[in-house]
Amino acid sequence: MDIRRRLATNMRAIRREKGWSQEELADRAGVHRTYISGVERLVRNPTITVVGRIAEALGVKVGDLVN
Repeated sequence: MDIRRRLATNMRAIRREKGWSQEELADRAGVHRTYISGVERLVRNPTITVVGRIAEALGVKVGDLVN
């Protein structure tokens, strides 16, 4: 599995475990909801800065999102 697919899969799983919508995660990470949707659908290629913001919002390490 490539890194973008691992990121999308892990991000979605952690978000759902928390019971958050894409909008909730987007608000907490400081990005637009459509951006979160794009990452999860593999149509966006987020920068490491955005991945860091998403990880922080989810309360996990960046490595947890890409491993």
